[in-house]
Amino acid sequence: MLISIVITVKDEERDMPDLLDSLVVQEPPIEIIVVDAHSEDRTQEIVKEYSKEYDFVNLYVHGGTRGKSRNFGVKKAEGDLVAFIDGDAIVNPFWAEEMRKTAEEYDIVAGKTISIGYHSFEELERVELFYKGYDITYPSCNLLYDKEVFKKIDGFDPWFQTAEDIDLNLRAVEAGASIGYNKDAIVYHRTRGSFYGFFKQAFWNGFGRKQLTMKHGKLWSKYSPAKMLDHQITPWYFIRMIPAFFGYVGCKLFGNRPEESDKPL
Repeated sequence: MLISIVITVKDEERDMPDLLDSLVVQEPPIEIIVVDAHSEDRTQEIVKEYSKEYDFVNLYVHGGTRGKSRNFGVKKAEGDLVAFIDGDAIVNPFWAEEMRKTAEEYDIVAGKTISIGYHSFEELERVELFYKGYDITYPSCNLLYDKEVFKKIDGFDPWFQTAEDIDLNLRAVEAGASIGYNKDAIVYHRTRGSFYGFFKQAFWNGFGRKQLTMKHGKLWSKYSPAKMLDHQITPWYFIRMIPAFFGYVGCKLFGNRPEESDKPL
């Protein structure tokens, strides 16, 4: 089956060649849809160079939140399967093959994401959130959807600044979709390269978690304390909580509640 790979980017000149090199060697058929949010560096030029050599590489320019840009990319997709990867990632050579295998049994496929970069940042893992037996926090830097399921739930909610992937997975499971995990569908995802980038990411992660509660109601009961305590606890684990807390409070004070939201779970 054709996999349409949607990548939303902005100013990814440094990492774009590595990602595209890792994608063009994937098992066909694939198409690569790069949605650029008006980059000011050479990102667009790099993608255009690849599109001249590979006719399945396509570039579009479209701004907005990640959710809005990804929805735009899916509208351009021709495949029955749509996958999402970030611009600062590198894909294992067998990624597409493994994603297809799991897609035969599940509506949604989450691959294994390995963080690479500063060691202390690598050790920080996501905090899982479970709903109806599925972990809905699998990130959209390594996620594949049956396109009909994606369209059925109206895709990403463009209101979200972050956590749009959690919201998407939650609504998909609520609609009856199944999520399969394939540890051999590997994406290497770069951690933030500076302390400023790390704190900024943590702030917006906290902001996104508050957006989730504003849309879906209280979610604390969906977290597993055992899973949370099972993570490797380091000083950076607690340091990350400080900007995340400010992001959570900032969204509570200044975030706009969507005009129409799903009923609380």
